[in-house]
Amino acid sequence: MADADYRELNRALWDERVAIHAASEFYDVAGFKAGGTALRDFEVAEVGPVAGRRLVHLQCHFGLDTLSWARLGARATGLDFSGAAIETADGIAAECAIPARFVQADVYDAVEALGETYEIVYTGLGALGWLPDMDRWARVVAELLEPGGFLHLSEFHPFTEVLDFTDGSTVTYDYFDRSPQVWDKPGTYTDGDQNTRHTRSVQFQHGLGEIVSALAAAGLRIDFLHEHDHTLFERFRSLERHGRIYRLPAGRPRVPLMYSLRATRPAVVPAASA
Repeated sequence: MADADYRELNRALWDERVAIHAASEFYDVAGFKAGGTALRDFEVAEVGPVAGRRLVHLQCHFGLDTLSWARLGARATGLDFSGAAIETADGIAAECAIPARFVQADVYDAVEALGETYEIVYTGLGALGWLPDMDRWARVVAELLEPGGFLHLSEFHPFTEVLDFTDGSTVTYDYFDRSPQVWDKPGTYTDGDQNTRHTRSVQFQHGLGEIVSALAAAGLRIDFLHEHDHTLFERFRSLERHGRIYRLPAGRPRVPLMYSLRATRPAVVPAASA
């Protein structure tokens, strides 16, 4: 499928869902406006202090994570391909008096669209599955990073994609299938079967090894890879809710549901061997 085809199909879907998501309990915009955060505790701990640091959030949707980093003192920029998302992000930033910059562009065009480099590139949580080429994505990340800067990636674990949606205990789908997945499904993950017009999307499956190898090939050093036994939504019907997260019932063998990694652009590039 050509770039323009999958991009336009997916952009129409996301443009329509911005208003639904912004009004949803899942995103809790009212709570954010009251002083809350959209970030997960492990992300804040793994990224560390951000005050005064230049941070860009790729595929930022309507910007709650970006604005959360700005609230912690980052000089934050968010980038997303949806015009509706960027408009909503700008509106929330203005209403909350949070200084942040938002740019509409496809992630593969981020270097040219942003025109600057950053100390931190932050991305993830449902982002990579919308991109067909991990090598190209990793090169964009590397170009956006200053020497010594790092990527922090939080994502849903690709292993969950092979398990049956109902109970999460049966291997049903092929982990190594890299063909584009065309979905035609109404509604959205925050509010169920909404009366949506744009129902078709194209998504891409990427294994953990593919993602890590792409970052290494782009010249980044993998600092850590952490796997987590919880997730943010009811991925399987067997999951139990604990506050803002979901876990398998106690006593049941655990599987990785999310992961996070940090990859650094070396401050000094090793000299080529003679």
